[in-house]
Amino acid sequence: MNSLRIGVAYDFRNPPDSGVSDQAQYAEILEQVQWLDRLGADLVWFTEHHFVEDGYLPSWIPAAGAMAAVTTRVRFGTNVCLAPFNHPIRLAEDLAVLDNLSGGRVEIGLGMGYAPHEFRGFGLPVSRRLSLTNECIEVLQRCFTGERFSYSGKRYRFEDVIITPGYVQEGGPPLWIAAMSEAGALRAAHYGTHILPQGPRVSFDRWREALTDSGRAPADYRVGIIRSILVTDDRNTDWPVVRAAERYRIELYQRFFEESGQGFDNPPRNGEEDPMEQAAQAFMEPVPQTWIVGNADECVDQIAAFIDEFGITDIVTMAVPPGLRPERMGDSLERLFSEVAPRLKARSPAAA
Repeated sequence: MNSLRIGVAYDFRNPPDSGVSDQAQYAEILEQVQWLDRLGADLVWFTEHHFVEDGYLPSWIPAAGAMAAVTTRVRFGTNVCLAPFNHPIRLAEDLAVLDNLSGGRVEIGLGMGYAPHEFRGFGLPVSRRLSLTNECIEVLQRCFTGERFSYSGKRYRFEDVIITPGYVQEGGPPLWIAAMSEAGALRAAHYGTHILPQGPRVSFDRWREALTDSGRAPADYRVGIIRSILVTDDRNTDWPVVRAAERYRIELYQRFFEESGQGFDNPPRNGEEDPMEQAAQAFMEPVPQTWIVGNADECVDQIAAFIDEFGITDIVTMAVPPGLRPERMGDSLERLFSEVAPRLKARSPAAA
């Protein structure tokens, strides 16, 4: 049975009117991660986007490397690393270096990307995102074996490649795939990876079914999600400040969805809206990613119910909503890892 892991996520977004330099924000976050490592956090995840005016983190491996040098226990991962914009061999080499620097504390979650401006910025047609993602997964899995290999695909061709230095973790960093739709869930099942559910619950259920149909046990895989948590005894004072920052955070994704014509469901066929499909999607229950807000008891109850319902093994909270300083979230994070997390982990193995 997989043990429960609880951690934080960073996107390093720094609104232009924050009055804080990017360099200062990076330094403050690095200091916060050192503190969280001592406090008992299990995970530090990063999200990746490009060409965003508020400095959204475009390159997570340097950040993880800096944090690895000043921590001893937290594991580093992504939700997500955008596969189409990362050359798989180069990514595999960077991960090998990070795996060694961190002492085997790195994982990688991949997604396809969807924001049109990012594909334009990298000079790639959006139509290639599926093939680039699938081939990135296939190449990484070959790299992670530690053996010499050749590969011939539609986008990439490699001959006689072996990744050096070798990985600390046998089989390389654990691999995750984000699923915003049934196709994404089936992709994770096909490649036998852990899953980052980000869409309708039916998609997540299909991942479980597909694994079972292939003779694999879903319980052998991890299920991770970013679902933020605010531990407070004074919701009326603390939540409005965080809620305003969260609204700013979400506005960007809404803009991306509008530009791409997509959301947390299947994309429109041929760019046209299908009324029947829209109606069906409206009734699909999403895997919740809304904030959990309350005192320690309330947070334990809500998180426990969420874990039990979806089999969550890894849950992380946005440590610094954009526009806030790391110290603003300090009290909540301290209570999360000193009061809430121990109680959740103390539950029976079957529940956790």
